[in-house]
Amino acid sequence: MAELAGRLVEALEGLLGIPAPVRVRAWDGSVAGPPGAPTLVLRNRRALRRLLWRPGELGLARAYVAGDLDVAPGGDLYEVLRAVAHFSERPEIRGLRLGPRDALGAGGRRAVGALLRAGAIGPRPVPPPEEAPAGRGRVHSRGRDRAAIHHHYDVGNEFYGLVLGPSMVYSCAYWGPAATSLEAAQEAKLELVCRKLGLRPGMRLLDVGSGWGSLVLHAARHHGVTAVGVSISEEQVALARRRVEEAGLADRVEIRLQDYREVPDGPFDAISSVGMAEHVGEVPYLAYAEHLYGLLVPGGRLLNHQIARRPDRPGEPYRPSPFIDRYVFPDGELSPVGSTVSRLEEAGFEVRDLESLREHYGLTLREWVANLEAHWTEAVRLVGRGRARVWRLYMAACALAFEENRIGVNQILAVRATDDGKARLPATRQEWLVSPGTVPGAAPAGAPGTASDLPVPEDPGGGPGVSDLGDRRSVR
Repeated sequence: MAELAGRLVEALEGLLGIPAPVRVRAWDGSVAGPPGAPTLVLRNRRALRRLLWRPGELGLARAYVAGDLDVAPGGDLYEVLRAVAHFSERPEIRGLRLGPRDALGAGGRRAVGALLRAGAIGPRPVPPPEEAPAGRGRVHSRGRDRAAIHHHYDVGNEFYGLVLGPSMVYSCAYWGPAATSLEAAQEAKLELVCRKLGLRPGMRLLDVGSGWGSLVLHAARHHGVTAVGVSISEEQVALARRRVEEAGLADRVEIRLQDYREVPDGPFDAISSVGMAEHVGEVPYLAYAEHLYGLLVPGGRLLNHQIARRPDRPGEPYRPSPFIDRYVFPDGELSPVGSTVSRLEEAGFEVRDLESLREHYGLTLREWVANLEAHWTEAVRLVGRGRARVWRLYMAACALAFEENRIGVNQILAVRATDDGKARLPATRQEWLVSPGTVPGAAPAGAPGTASDLPVPEDPGGGPGVSDLGDRRSVR
Protein backbone atom coordinates (compact mmCIF):
# COMPACT_ATOMS: atom_id res chain seq x y z
CA MET A 1 0.00 0.00 0.00
CA ALA A 2 3.05 2.29 0.15
CA GLU A 3 2.44 3.49 -3.39
CA LEU A 4 -1.34 3.52 -3.37
CA ALA A 5 -1.62 7.01 -4.91
CA GLY A 6 0.73 6.05 -7.74
CA ARG A 7 -1.29 2.94 -8.61
CA LEU A 8 -4.56 4.89 -8.57
CA VAL A 9 -3.26 7.71 -10.78
CA GLU A 10 -1.62 5.26 -13.19
CA ALA A 11 -4.85 3.26 -13.46
CA LEU A 12 -6.92 6.40 -14.07
CA GLU A 13 -4.59 7.73 -16.75
CA GLY A 14 -4.39 4.32 -18.40
CA LEU A 15 -8.18 4.07 -18.55
CA LEU A 16 -8.77 7.61 -19.84
CA GLY A 17 -5.66 7.95 -21.99
CA ILE A 18 -4.85 11.48 -20.76
CA PRO A 19 -3.01 12.92 -17.71
CA ALA A 20 -4.93 13.33 -14.47
CA PRO A 21 -5.99 16.94 -13.72
CA VAL A 22 -4.77 16.88 -10.09
CA ARG A 23 -2.26 15.25 -7.83
CA VAL A 24 -3.64 12.67 -5.40
CA ARG A 25 -2.69 12.11 -1.78
CA ALA A 26 -4.05 8.77 -0.58
CA TRP A 27 -4.92 7.83 2.98
CA ASP A 28 -1.61 5.96 3.32
CA GLY A 29 0.30 9.23 2.81
CA SER A 30 1.52 8.48 -0.73
CA VAL A 31 1.28 11.22 -3.38
CA ALA A 32 1.24 10.97 -7.17
CA GLY A 33 0.13 12.96 -10.19
CA PRO A 34 1.29 15.77 -12.47
CA PRO A 35 3.97 17.96 -10.79
CA GLY A 36 2.68 21.42 -9.99
CA ALA A 37 -0.99 20.43 -10.18
CA PRO A 38 -3.27 21.11 -7.19
CA THR A 39 -3.62 18.20 -4.78
CA LEU A 40 -6.75 16.32 -3.72
CA VAL A 41 -6.69 14.29 -0.53
CA LEU A 42 -8.48 10.93 -0.42
CA ARG A 43 -9.07 10.48 3.30
CA ASN A 44 -10.45 6.95 3.14
CA ARG A 45 -11.69 4.18 0.85
CA ARG A 46 -15.18 5.62 0.94
CA ALA A 47 -14.02 8.56 -1.19
CA LEU A 48 -13.21 6.14 -4.02
CA ARG A 49 -16.42 4.22 -3.53
CA ARG A 50 -18.44 7.41 -3.91
CA LEU A 51 -16.65 8.11 -7.20
CA LEU A 52 -17.12 4.56 -8.42
CA TRP A 53 -20.82 4.50 -7.68
CA ARG A 54 -21.40 7.98 -9.11
CA PRO A 55 -18.51 9.07 -11.37
CA GLY A 56 -18.25 12.75 -12.15
CA GLU A 57 -19.53 15.89 -10.47
CA LEU A 58 -22.04 14.34 -8.06
CA GLY A 59 -19.63 11.69 -6.77
CA LEU A 60 -16.93 14.30 -6.19
CA ALA A 61 -19.41 16.60 -4.44
CA ARG A 62 -20.71 13.84 -2.17
CA ALA A 63 -17.17 12.90 -1.19
CA TYR A 64 -16.26 16.53 -0.43
CA VAL A 65 -19.43 17.31 1.53
CA ALA A 66 -18.98 14.14 3.61
CA GLY A 67 -15.33 14.97 4.32
CA ASP A 68 -14.05 11.85 2.54
CA LEU A 69 -12.24 14.01 -0.01
CA ASP A 70 -10.54 17.34 0.62
CA VAL A 71 -8.13 19.94 -0.67
CA ALA A 72 -4.57 19.48 0.57
CA PRO A 73 -3.47 21.63 3.53
CA GLY A 74 -2.20 24.92 2.14
CA GLY A 75 -3.97 24.24 -1.13
CA ASP A 76 -6.40 26.48 -2.98
CA LEU A 77 -9.99 25.32 -3.50
CA TYR A 78 -10.36 27.55 -6.56
CA GLU A 79 -7.31 25.98 -8.21
CA VAL A 80 -8.68 22.48 -7.65
CA LEU A 81 -12.11 23.40 -8.99
CA ARG A 82 -10.59 25.14 -12.02
CA ALA A 83 -8.44 22.11 -12.84
CA VAL A 84 -11.38 19.69 -12.54
CA ALA A 85 -13.71 21.96 -14.58
CA HIS A 86 -11.19 22.35 -17.40
CA PHE A 87 -10.56 18.59 -17.38
CA SER A 88 -14.29 17.84 -17.65
CA GLU A 89 -14.56 20.16 -20.68
CA ARG A 90 -11.87 18.35 -22.68
CA PRO A 91 -13.31 16.66 -25.80
CA GLU A 92 -11.94 13.29 -24.69
CA ILE A 93 -13.89 13.54 -21.42
CA ARG A 94 -17.07 15.12 -22.77
CA GLY A 95 -17.48 12.26 -25.23
CA LEU A 96 -16.34 9.53 -22.82
CA ARG A 97 -18.73 6.59 -22.46
CA LEU A 98 -17.16 3.70 -20.55
CA GLY A 99 -18.83 0.31 -20.84
CA PRO A 100 -18.08 -3.34 -19.99
CA ARG A 101 -15.72 -3.63 -22.96
CA ASP A 102 -13.55 -0.84 -21.55
CA ALA A 103 -13.38 -2.59 -18.19
CA LEU A 104 -12.18 -5.77 -19.90
CA GLY A 105 -9.39 -3.98 -21.80
CA ALA A 106 -5.85 -3.58 -20.48
CA GLY A 107 -6.53 -0.14 -18.97
CA GLY A 108 -9.76 -1.33 -17.42
CA ARG A 109 -8.15 -4.40 -15.89
CA ARG A 110 -5.40 -2.27 -14.34
CA ALA A 111 -7.97 0.13 -12.93
CA VAL A 112 -10.09 -2.67 -11.44
CA GLY A 113 -7.00 -4.31 -9.97
CA ALA A 114 -5.83 -1.08 -8.37
CA LEU A 115 -9.27 -0.47 -6.89
CA LEU A 116 -9.51 -4.01 -5.56
CA ARG A 117 -6.09 -3.76 -3.89
CA ALA A 118 -7.11 -0.42 -2.39
CA GLY A 119 -10.26 -1.96 -0.92
CA ALA A 120 -12.38 0.53 -2.87
CA ILE A 121 -14.80 -2.02 -4.28
CA GLY A 122 -17.69 -2.15 -1.84
CA PRO A 123 -21.29 -1.24 -1.08
CA ARG A 124 -22.78 2.02 -2.30
CA PRO A 125 -22.13 4.70 0.35
CA VAL A 126 -25.17 6.51 1.73
CA PRO A 127 -25.33 10.10 0.40
CA PRO A 128 -24.58 12.82 2.96
CA PRO A 129 -27.67 13.97 4.87
CA GLU A 130 -27.37 17.44 3.32
CA GLU A 131 -28.57 16.01 -0.01
CA ALA A 132 -32.16 17.02 -0.74
CA PRO A 133 -34.67 14.16 -0.98
CA ALA A 134 -36.29 13.52 -4.32
CA GLY A 135 -39.02 16.07 -4.96
CA ARG A 136 -42.62 15.02 -4.57
CA GLY A 137 -45.41 16.06 -6.88
CA ARG A 138 -45.31 17.90 -10.17
CA VAL A 139 -42.16 19.93 -10.83
CA HIS A 140 -42.79 23.61 -10.06
CA SER A 141 -46.13 22.97 -8.43
CA ARG A 142 -46.62 25.34 -5.53
CA GLY A 143 -46.08 22.64 -2.90
CA ARG A 144 -42.91 21.33 -4.51
CA ASP A 145 -41.56 24.87 -4.99
CA ARG A 146 -42.14 25.56 -1.29
CA ALA A 147 -40.15 22.45 -0.37
CA ALA A 148 -37.30 23.47 -2.71
CA ILE A 149 -37.17 26.99 -1.28
CA HIS A 150 -37.28 25.61 2.28
CA HIS A 151 -34.25 23.40 1.54
CA HIS A 152 -32.08 26.32 0.47
CA TYR A 153 -33.31 29.41 2.28
CA ASP A 154 -34.60 28.13 5.62
CA VAL A 155 -31.21 27.03 6.97
CA GLY A 156 -31.00 29.90 9.45
CA ASN A 157 -30.88 33.68 9.16
CA GLU A 158 -27.79 33.81 11.38
CA PHE A 159 -25.90 31.65 8.90
CA TYR A 160 -26.90 33.85 5.99
CA GLY A 161 -25.83 36.88 8.00
CA LEU A 162 -22.32 35.42 8.33
CA VAL A 163 -22.08 34.81 4.59
CA LEU A 164 -23.85 37.86 3.16
CA GLY A 165 -22.77 40.45 5.70
CA PRO A 166 -24.88 43.35 7.01
CA SER A 167 -26.57 44.04 3.66
CA MET A 168 -28.43 40.69 3.74
CA VAL A 169 -28.61 40.79 -0.06
CA TYR A 170 -28.33 37.38 -1.75
CA SER A 171 -27.75 38.43 -5.35
CA CYS A 172 -24.99 39.92 -7.46
CA ALA A 173 -23.54 43.19 -6.16
CA TYR A 174 -22.62 46.13 -8.40
CA TRP A 175 -18.90 46.90 -8.27
CA GLY A 176 -18.66 50.46 -9.51
CA PRO A 177 -15.59 52.65 -8.89
CA ALA A 178 -16.91 53.83 -5.51
CA ALA A 179 -17.82 50.33 -4.25
CA THR A 180 -14.86 49.56 -2.04
CA SER A 181 -16.61 46.93 0.09
CA LEU A 182 -19.26 44.25 -0.36
CA GLU A 183 -21.79 46.33 1.59
CA ALA A 184 -21.17 49.38 -0.61
CA ALA A 185 -21.44 47.28 -3.78
CA GLN A 186 -24.74 45.79 -2.62
CA GLU A 187 -26.08 49.24 -1.76
CA ALA A 188 -25.05 50.39 -5.24
CA LYS A 189 -26.92 47.44 -6.79
CA LEU A 190 -30.11 48.26 -4.87
CA GLU A 191 -29.87 51.85 -6.05
CA LEU A 192 -29.24 50.74 -9.64
CA VAL A 193 -32.42 48.65 -9.58
CA CYS A 194 -34.44 51.55 -8.18
CA ARG A 195 -33.12 53.97 -10.80
CA LYS A 196 -33.81 51.59 -13.66
CA LEU A 197 -37.36 51.23 -12.38
CA GLY A 198 -37.70 55.02 -12.18
CA LEU A 199 -39.03 54.89 -8.61
CA ARG A 200 -40.50 58.12 -7.23
CA PRO A 201 -42.41 59.06 -4.07
CA GLY A 202 -45.95 57.70 -4.09
CA MET A 203 -45.29 54.84 -6.51
CA ARG A 204 -46.22 51.25 -5.62
CA LEU A 205 -43.51 48.57 -5.95
CA LEU A 206 -43.81 44.78 -5.94
CA ASP A 207 -40.62 42.84 -5.16
CA VAL A 208 -40.97 39.19 -6.18
CA GLY A 209 -38.78 36.90 -4.12
CA SER A 210 -37.98 39.70 -1.68
CA GLY A 211 -35.56 37.77 0.52
CA TRP A 212 -34.76 39.55 3.77
CA GLY A 213 -36.36 42.79 2.57
CA SER A 214 -33.27 44.80 1.64
CA LEU A 215 -34.59 46.12 -1.68
CA VAL A 216 -38.03 47.17 -0.45
CA LEU A 217 -36.43 48.86 2.56
CA HIS A 218 -34.04 50.76 0.31
CA ALA A 219 -36.80 51.75 -2.10
CA ALA A 220 -39.07 53.03 0.66
CA ARG A 221 -36.31 54.81 2.55
CA HIS A 222 -34.58 56.48 -0.41
CA HIS A 223 -37.31 56.72 -3.05
CA GLY A 224 -40.50 57.19 -1.06
CA VAL A 225 -42.44 54.27 -2.52
CA THR A 226 -44.91 51.98 -0.85
CA ALA A 227 -43.74 48.43 -1.35
CA VAL A 228 -44.92 44.84 -1.14
CA GLY A 229 -42.34 42.06 -0.84
CA VAL A 230 -43.36 38.42 -1.34
CA SER A 231 -41.38 35.29 -0.46
CA ILE A 232 -42.26 31.67 0.31
CA SER A 233 -39.38 31.28 2.78
CA GLU A 234 -40.76 31.47 6.31
CA GLU A 235 -37.40 32.42 7.84
CA GLN A 236 -36.80 35.18 5.30
CA VAL A 237 -40.25 36.64 5.88
CA ALA A 238 -39.86 36.60 9.67
CA LEU A 239 -36.57 38.53 9.57
CA ALA A 240 -37.74 40.90 6.81
CA ARG A 241 -40.81 41.86 8.86
CA ARG A 242 -38.63 42.53 11.88
CA ARG A 243 -36.29 44.71 9.81
CA VAL A 244 -39.24 46.70 8.47
CA GLU A 245 -40.53 47.31 12.01
CA GLU A 246 -37.10 48.33 13.25
CA ALA A 247 -36.72 50.76 10.34
CA GLY A 248 -40.04 52.42 11.21
CA LEU A 249 -41.40 51.68 7.72
CA ALA A 250 -44.32 49.38 8.56
CA ASP A 251 -46.76 51.97 7.20
CA ARG A 252 -45.13 51.80 3.75
CA VAL A 253 -43.62 48.31 3.45
CA GLU A 254 -45.55 45.03 3.64
CA ILE A 255 -43.81 41.65 3.68
CA ARG A 256 -45.96 38.67 2.76
CA LEU A 257 -45.46 34.92 3.00
CA GLN A 258 -46.93 34.47 -0.46
CA ASP A 259 -46.21 32.81 -3.79
CA TYR A 260 -45.90 35.32 -6.62
CA ARG A 261 -48.67 33.42 -8.40
CA GLU A 262 -51.02 34.31 -5.54
CA VAL A 263 -50.53 38.11 -5.63
CA PRO A 264 -54.02 39.43 -6.43
CA ASP A 265 -53.85 43.13 -5.71
CA GLY A 266 -52.30 44.86 -8.69
CA PRO A 267 -51.73 47.13 -10.32
CA PHE A 268 -48.20 48.13 -9.37
CA ASP A 269 -46.17 50.92 -10.88
CA ALA A 270 -43.02 48.80 -10.90
CA ILE A 271 -41.97 45.20 -10.27
CA SER A 272 -38.54 43.89 -9.34
CA SER A 273 -37.55 40.24 -9.58
CA VAL A 274 -33.95 39.87 -8.43
CA GLY A 275 -32.45 36.39 -8.26
CA MET A 276 -35.85 34.70 -8.12
CA ALA A 277 -36.67 33.73 -11.72
CA GLU A 278 -34.11 30.90 -11.68
CA HIS A 279 -36.63 29.02 -9.50
CA VAL A 280 -39.53 29.46 -11.92
CA GLY A 281 -38.63 26.79 -14.48
CA GLU A 282 -38.40 26.89 -18.26
CA VAL A 283 -41.87 25.50 -18.96
CA PRO A 284 -43.79 27.79 -16.53
CA TYR A 285 -41.71 30.85 -17.47
CA LEU A 286 -44.19 32.31 -19.93
CA ALA A 287 -46.96 32.10 -17.31
CA TYR A 288 -44.63 33.85 -14.81
CA ALA A 289 -43.99 36.66 -17.28
CA GLU A 290 -47.69 36.97 -18.17
CA HIS A 291 -48.67 37.18 -14.50
CA LEU A 292 -46.18 39.97 -13.81
CA TYR A 293 -47.31 41.77 -16.97
CA GLY A 294 -50.89 41.64 -15.69
CA LEU A 295 -49.86 43.14 -12.34
CA LEU A 296 -48.30 46.26 -13.89
CA VAL A 297 -49.98 49.52 -14.82
CA PRO A 298 -49.64 50.55 -18.48
CA GLY A 299 -46.25 52.26 -18.67
CA GLY A 300 -44.99 50.26 -15.67
CA ARG A 301 -41.54 48.71 -15.63
CA LEU A 302 -40.17 45.28 -14.73
CA LEU A 303 -36.55 44.77 -13.68
CA ASN A 304 -35.73 41.08 -14.09
CA HIS A 305 -32.29 40.20 -12.65
CA GLN A 306 -31.53 36.57 -13.54
CA ILE A 307 -28.67 34.09 -13.95
CA ALA A 308 -28.31 32.68 -17.46
CA ARG A 309 -26.54 29.67 -18.92
CA ARG A 310 -24.81 29.34 -22.25
CA PRO A 311 -26.90 27.98 -25.14
CA ASP A 312 -26.91 24.22 -25.60
CA ARG A 313 -24.25 22.67 -27.77
CA PRO A 314 -25.71 21.04 -30.91
CA GLY A 315 -26.93 17.57 -30.03
CA GLU A 316 -26.42 18.04 -26.27
CA PRO A 317 -29.64 18.66 -24.32
CA TYR A 318 -29.55 20.89 -21.24
CA ARG A 319 -28.85 19.04 -18.01
CA PRO A 320 -28.79 20.96 -14.73
CA SER A 321 -25.76 20.50 -12.51
CA PRO A 322 -26.47 17.37 -10.42
CA PHE A 323 -24.63 18.88 -7.43
CA ILE A 324 -26.59 22.15 -7.57
CA ASP A 325 -29.85 20.26 -8.05
CA ARG A 326 -29.30 17.83 -5.16
CA TYR A 327 -27.61 20.10 -2.64
CA VAL A 328 -28.23 23.75 -3.43
CA PHE A 329 -31.23 24.72 -5.59
CA PRO A 330 -33.54 21.73 -6.11
CA ASP A 331 -35.52 22.08 -9.36
CA GLY A 332 -33.67 25.28 -10.29
CA GLU A 333 -33.37 25.86 -14.02
CA LEU A 334 -31.24 28.26 -16.04
CA SER A 335 -32.05 29.50 -19.54
CA PRO A 336 -29.98 31.39 -22.11
CA VAL A 337 -30.61 35.13 -21.91
CA GLY A 338 -32.04 35.14 -25.43
CA SER A 339 -34.75 32.69 -24.38
CA THR A 340 -35.63 34.86 -21.38
CA VAL A 341 -35.97 37.96 -23.56
CA SER A 342 -38.20 36.04 -25.95
CA ARG A 343 -40.50 34.79 -23.17
CA LEU A 344 -40.84 38.31 -21.72
CA GLU A 345 -41.77 39.74 -25.10
CA GLU A 346 -44.19 36.87 -25.80
CA ALA A 347 -45.93 37.86 -22.56
CA GLY A 348 -46.45 41.38 -23.91
CA PHE A 349 -43.44 43.22 -22.49
CA GLU A 350 -41.17 45.43 -24.55
CA VAL A 351 -37.56 44.80 -23.55
CA ARG A 352 -35.77 48.16 -23.42
CA ASP A 353 -32.40 47.45 -21.84
CA LEU A 354 -30.13 44.53 -20.97
CA GLU A 355 -26.99 44.79 -18.84
CA SER A 356 -24.66 41.89 -18.16
CA LEU A 357 -23.15 41.79 -14.67
CA ARG A 358 -21.24 38.53 -15.11
CA GLU A 359 -17.90 39.71 -13.74
CA HIS A 360 -19.67 41.44 -10.84
CA TYR A 361 -21.07 38.11 -9.66
CA GLY A 362 -17.65 36.48 -9.62
CA LEU A 363 -16.43 39.25 -7.31
CA THR A 364 -19.54 38.95 -5.12
CA LEU A 365 -19.21 35.20 -4.70
CA ARG A 366 -15.56 35.47 -3.74
CA GLU A 367 -16.57 37.92 -1.01
CA TRP A 368 -19.21 35.49 0.28
CA VAL A 369 -16.70 32.62 0.30
CA ALA A 370 -14.24 34.78 2.22
CA ASN A 371 -16.96 35.71 4.73
CA LEU A 372 -17.81 32.05 5.25
CA GLU A 373 -14.17 31.10 5.73
CA ALA A 374 -13.58 33.96 8.18
CA HIS A 375 -16.50 32.74 10.33
CA TRP A 376 -16.05 29.01 9.74
CA THR A 377 -16.34 27.84 13.34
CA GLU A 378 -19.56 29.78 13.87
CA ALA A 379 -20.98 28.61 10.53
CA VAL A 380 -20.33 24.96 11.44
CA ARG A 381 -21.97 25.51 14.82
CA LEU A 382 -25.07 26.97 13.15
CA VAL A 383 -25.64 24.56 10.25
CA GLY A 384 -23.19 21.67 10.64
CA ARG A 385 -19.92 20.96 8.86
CA GLY A 386 -21.53 19.22 5.89
CA ARG A 387 -23.84 22.10 5.01
CA ALA A 388 -21.06 24.64 5.51
CA ARG A 389 -18.97 22.61 3.04
CA VAL A 390 -21.88 22.60 0.57
CA TRP A 391 -22.02 26.39 0.64
CA ARG A 392 -18.27 26.81 0.32
CA LEU A 393 -18.08 24.39 -2.60
CA TYR A 394 -21.06 25.80 -4.49
CA MET A 395 -20.10 29.46 -4.08
CA ALA A 396 -16.47 28.90 -5.08
CA ALA A 397 -17.49 26.80 -8.09
CA CYS A 398 -20.03 29.41 -9.18
CA ALA A 399 -17.48 32.21 -8.84
CA LEU A 400 -15.27 30.41 -11.34
CA ALA A 401 -18.22 29.66 -13.63
CA PHE A 402 -19.05 33.38 -13.83
CA GLU A 403 -15.42 34.38 -14.30
CA GLU A 404 -14.91 31.88 -17.11
CA ASN A 405 -18.17 32.65 -18.95
CA ARG A 406 -19.82 29.31 -18.30
CA ILE A 407 -22.79 31.16 -16.79
CA GLY A 408 -23.81 34.82 -16.70
CA VAL A 409 -26.23 37.17 -14.99
CA ASN A 410 -28.28 39.91 -16.62
CA GLN A 411 -30.55 42.76 -15.64
CA ILE A 412 -33.38 43.04 -18.16
CA LEU A 413 -35.50 46.18 -18.06
CA ALA A 414 -38.89 45.67 -19.69
CA VAL A 415 -42.00 47.82 -19.87
CA ARG A 416 -45.71 47.28 -20.27
CA ALA A 417 -46.39 49.89 -22.95
CA THR A 418 -49.58 51.93 -22.89
CA ASP A 419 -52.42 51.14 -25.27
CA ASP A 420 -51.06 53.73 -27.69
CA GLY A 421 -47.53 52.26 -27.52
CA LYS A 422 -45.89 54.69 -25.10
CA ALA A 423 -43.12 53.23 -22.89
CA ARG A 424 -42.88 56.34 -20.69
CA LEU A 425 -39.10 56.00 -20.51
CA PRO A 426 -36.58 58.80 -20.96
CA ALA A 427 -34.93 58.70 -24.36
CA THR A 428 -31.49 57.59 -23.17
CA ARG A 429 -30.06 55.34 -20.51
CA GLN A 430 -28.06 58.23 -19.06
CA GLU A 431 -31.27 60.14 -18.36
CA TRP A 432 -32.99 57.44 -16.38
CA LEU A 433 -29.85 56.43 -14.49
CA VAL A 434 -29.13 59.96 -13.24
CA SER A 435 -32.74 60.82 -12.38
CA PRO A 436 -33.38 58.75 -9.24
CA GLY A 437 -36.49 60.59 -8.01
CA THR A 438 -35.41 60.28 -4.41
CA VAL A 439 -37.22 61.37 -1.28
CA PRO A 440 -36.55 65.04 -0.57
CA GLY A 441 -33.70 65.32 1.91
CA ALA A 442 -32.61 61.68 1.54
CA ALA A 443 -29.23 61.16 -0.09
CA PRO A 444 -29.48 58.44 -2.73
CA ALA A 445 -27.12 55.52 -2.31
CA GLY A 446 -24.15 56.06 -4.54
CA ALA A 447 -23.99 59.78 -3.89
CA PRO A 448 -20.78 61.17 -2.35
CA GLY A 449 -20.62 60.51 1.38
CA THR A 450 -23.06 57.59 1.34
CA ALA A 451 -22.52 53.85 1.51
CA SER A 452 -20.75 53.49 -1.83
CA ASP A 453 -17.90 55.71 -0.65
CA LEU A 454 -17.21 53.80 2.58
CA PRO A 455 -13.56 52.72 2.98
CA VAL A 456 -12.70 49.05 2.73
CA PRO A 457 -13.12 47.49 6.18
CA GLU A 458 -10.12 45.79 7.71
CA ASP A 459 -9.77 42.14 6.81
CA PRO A 460 -11.12 40.09 9.72
CA GLY A 461 -8.05 37.85 9.62
CA GLY A 462 -7.90 34.16 10.41
CA GLY A 463 -10.02 34.09 13.52
CA PRO A 464 -10.60 31.03 15.70
CA GLY A 465 -11.41 27.82 13.91
CA VAL A 466 -10.31 28.80 10.39
CA SER A 467 -7.65 26.07 10.51
CA ASP A 468 -10.52 23.57 10.44
CA LEU A 469 -10.78 24.29 6.71
CA GLY A 470 -7.45 22.57 6.19
CA ASP A 471 -6.61 24.30 2.93
CA ARG A 472 -5.63 27.92 2.42
CA ARG A 473 -8.25 30.64 2.87
CA SER A 474 -9.41 32.02 -0.44
CA VAL A 475 -8.23 35.32 -1.85
CA ARG A 476 -10.89 37.93 -2.56
